[in-house]
Amino acid sequence: MSFKHKDLWFWDSWYVQDGDIWHGYFLQAPKSLIDPDARHLNATQRHATSKDLVNWTDMGTTFEPQRNGAAWDDSTTWTGSVLKGDDGLWHLFYTGTTLSEQSLYQRIGHATSRDLHNWTRVGDGLALDMTGPNADCYEKDHAIGHWHDRAMRDPWVMKDPDGNGWLMYFTARVPGVPEPNAGGAIGFATSPDLMTWTLQPPVFHGGFGQLEVPQVFQVGQHWYCLFCTSSHHWSEQYRRDNPETPVTGTHYLIADHPRGPWRIAPGPFLDGAEPCRRYAARIVDGPQGLVILGFADSGKATFGGYVMDPEPVVIDRDGLLHVQPLAQAAE
Repeated sequence: MSFKHKDLWFWDSWYVQDGDIWHGYFLQAPKSLIDPDARHLNATQRHATSKDLVNWTDMGTTFEPQRNGAAWDDSTTWTGSVLKGDDGLWHLFYTGTTLSEQSLYQRIGHATSRDLHNWTRVGDGLALDMTGPNADCYEKDHAIGHWHDRAMRDPWVMKDPDGNGWLMYFTARVPGVPEPNAGGAIGFATSPDLMTWTLQPPVFHGGFGQLEVPQVFQVGQHWYCLFCTSSHHWSEQYRRDNPETPVTGTHYLIADHPRGPWRIAPGPFLDGAEPCRRYAARIVDGPQGLVILGFADSGKATFGGYVMDPEPVVIDRDGLLHVQPLAQAAE
């Protein structure tokens, strides 16, 4: 059964496992807004638990913007990731924006929890901004008329497999690219302790105007960076490289190491349709094996706004990902 609510839209989601329980986190907004596009500036985060990624127990709202004045995240608290630190705490990294900047500048925040539901910001919550010697590697200011925001969002944080530190990937853009749809990037930062972060140059750029909701994971010898994007954001080069009709949904980068070099996976776009069927997907190694979860989109006129049931993902001998629709997987 899909995770849905009669009064709420759900969209971007992320997942973490604690024992035999999966914790899902979902952006939410009230359907009373009427216009699905209005959900973005009215988002809070919801929490639910499951043992099978199919049947969910709704735990209610878990995190929201600061309401006590002019905070850096007083407008929105968008997509992020959750993981357990060496300190035994659970750490939430999230996207924040402020009303004073019309929610156009995104930054990355940090909160901790002992129970995966009640979160306390670390200091004022701000973990990372586009500052320091590597900031010039990014489109660090809003390129008005060139792109619609200052992109620094959707942090995905994981243990560094080569050491004791931590790696962060996020949606970003690079400067100086004349074609807007060729400037999308996967931003990168490092930390020794989850508390102090250093902005590093992007690990990938190009192909699309934006690579949203990145998720980095390893299967076998290959590393994968899942991302989602719109058919309207395919670059001219990617349209030449992939002659299929542009679609909206989820595709991925592939590499031999989490620091890259990353390349766009060859072949068909992984999980796309026009209008979009599923967006902001994650691949989770659940009880059924690898599965993909994302929210039902279908466009503004018939917006779904619920998290779809997981569908199986298989990896072929070349290391490429393939989604098996539920009907096909049952055959």
